[in-house]
Amino acid sequence: MTMKDNIHQPSLVIEAGRTEQQYWKDLWRYRELFYFLAWRDILVRYKQTAIGIAWALIRPFLTMVVFTVVFGQLAKLPSQGAPYPILVFSAMLPWQFFSNALSECSNSVVSNGNLISKVYFPRLIVPVSAIAVSFVDFLISGMILLGLMAWYNFVPTWRILTLPLFICIAFAASMGAGLWLASLNVKYRDFRFIVPFIMQFGLYISPVGFSSSIVPEQWRFIYSLNPMVGVIDGFRWAILGGDAQLYISGFTLSLGLVILLFVSGIWYFRMTEKTFADVI
Repeated sequence: MTMKDNIHQPSLVIEAGRTEQQYWKDLWRYRELFYFLAWRDILVRYKQTAIGIAWALIRPFLTMVVFTVVFGQLAKLPSQGAPYPILVFSAMLPWQFFSNALSECSNSVVSNGNLISKVYFPRLIVPVSAIAVSFVDFLISGMILLGLMAWYNFVPTWRILTLPLFICIAFAASMGAGLWLASLNVKYRDFRFIVPFIMQFGLYISPVGFSSSIVPEQWRFIYSLNPMVGVIDGFRWAILGGDAQLYISGFTLSLGLVILLFVSGIWYFRMTEKTFADVI
C-alpha cells in the first residue's frame, strides 16, 4: 500500500467529550439497550423461585395485613370513611414502588460495572431501566387494590382520573433520589448498608399505615419535608377522595422537594458519571 493510498483512508476521530445535546440524543439512540437491561432484570428477579412473579403480590399484601391489624384494629386509627385495608394499600402502592426503585437504582451502576467500564453509552440508561423494573411490580401490585375495591364494593370518584399525575410524581421522586444514591454508591460503597436503613425508617415516618389527618398542625411542616408524604396523600386523594384543603399545603411543599430532588439528581449524576468507569 502506497503513501497515497494511506492518505485517503478514513480516519478515526476521538472526541474529548460529548455536548449536552448529543447526550440526550444518545439516550434515544440507545433505547434498545434500555429495553434489554429492563427485560433482563425482570427475568432475573424471579428466576428459580417457586411462585415467580407472584412475590410482587404477596409482599405488599402481607405488609397491608400487618398494618391493618396494628393501626386499624389495635390502634383504632381513623380511615377517612374507607375500609382500612384500602386506606393502607392506596399508600402501600406508591411506597413499595419508591422503596423498590430506590433499592434497585442505588445498586444499578455498581452491578453493571463490567458493561460500564467497557463500552460507551449514556449511563443514565442503567438507573432508569432499574426504575422501570420496579414500575412493572407496581402495575402488578395494583391488581390487589382492584381486588380490595371489588371485595368491599368500593367505587372511586372522578378523582381516580388524576392518578396518572401522582404516578408521574412518584416516578420523579424515585428517580431523583435513586440517581443521587446510584452516584454516591459508586464512590462510597457504605450506601449499600445505608439504603436499607433509609427504607425501614422511611416506612414509619410516611403515612402508609395511617392517615395524614392525625398529624398535629404544629408538626405538619416538618412532616411534609418527607417528599413521599405528598405522593402518598395524592394517591389517597385520587382513590379515596376527601378534603383536598387538608393536604394542599403539605402536598405543595412535598411537590417542590420532589422537583428539587429530581433536577438535582440528574445534575449530580451527569456531573459524576464521567468518572464511573475509572472508579467502579
